[in-house]
Amino acid sequence: MLTFDSLAGGLALALAALPMGDLPASAPSIASPDLPGVGLVIPAPKAGRSRPLIVVVADQAGAQTTDFIVPYGVLKDSGVAEVRSVSTASGPIRMTRGLTIMADETIAAFDAREGSGADIVIVPAQARPKSSMLIKWLKAQADKGATIVSVCEGARVLAHARLLQGRQAVTHWASFGEMTRSHPGTSWVRDRRYLQDGGIITTAGVTASIPMSLALVEAIGGRAAAEHTARRFGMQSWGPAHRTADFSILPADLAAAASAQRSPQEVTEIPLEDGVDEVALALQTEAWGRSLRTNVRTTRLGAMPVRSRGGLIIVPEAEPRAGSHVVPPPTLPAVQTLENTLREMGNRYGPAATRFAILAMEYDLPPSER
Repeated sequence: MLTFDSLAGGLALALAALPMGDLPASAPSIASPDLPGVGLVIPAPKAGRSRPLIVVVADQAGAQTTDFIVPYGVLKDSGVAEVRSVSTASGPIRMTRGLTIMADETIAAFDAREGSGADIVIVPAQARPKSSMLIKWLKAQADKGATIVSVCEGARVLAHARLLQGRQAVTHWASFGEMTRSHPGTSWVRDRRYLQDGGIITTAGVTASIPMSLALVEAIGGRAAAEHTARRFGMQSWGPAHRTADFSILPADLAAAASAQRSPQEVTEIPLEDGVDEVALALQTEAWGRSLRTNVRTTRLGAMPVRSRGGLIIVPEAEPRAGSHVVPPPTLPAVQTLENTLREMGNRYGPAATRFAILAMEYDLPPSER
């Protein structure tokens, strides 16, 4: 797979592992279909359950931080479903951008207790999108009637599992060209933050995980539950409307990325505390890590694990060290935390750093800021 990390001799340390099949100008044009309605449709919970059982899954080799943590945190906070984190094997899971987590259980342990399978399975982008163990498990969950949801490049996992064959799907803006060539049996759709085709839901880039998660809350618990949850995270709306054309790589971006690679790299520390909002933390670490100017690590005295607000176990990367750039852990709602982080990055490193993060995270800026 061609990634931003391999573009132009390492430019994508340039956009920090932003996937890239083609430069947008050469990618095929795939229009958004005129689909009726904007809401998601979720079947009733399986027999014996009063609310859906939702599983967020990671391969032991690692997964994308925000793709995994945002749906976990938003859905857990909403209270409309039982939410569990699972992994293909036991032990710490090294996520992207300086976060390490411990899943609630392995897929084997989950299967032993939940023979009928999950109601909904959420699949983040994975370090090994062709993981045979993960693909086999996803196929089995789909066969048991689970709704399968991919976030961003999690679509690559679903495509390898042939769960997208003959379907419409969305993915990260920079992956359309490569995904179209690799998986021509899928109709890759632009201008949607999330899209449902039967029992499969796919999303656009990283931050599309927020509106998609709220759309799931609404589908399960109703509009009032979604509005209440959205307020907790600072989100105003969560419809599927999106403008893929807002995201493209310009010649100035390539020059700025090359310049960033020549600049000294800082270490940015984010201290961890019990009860931290895992969604705000994920967005904060993701944005700083996408700046191309700093390496992010989470810290705590004694490097002892913490438990987030939603119950996720997060393992610090290290103890604090003198001389690092220290960013306080988040205290504001998640979306405000992200927007403040983008502003802080711009003040510290210049507007190019903010633009790198926005492109990589496919973040929809308010109209006044475009």
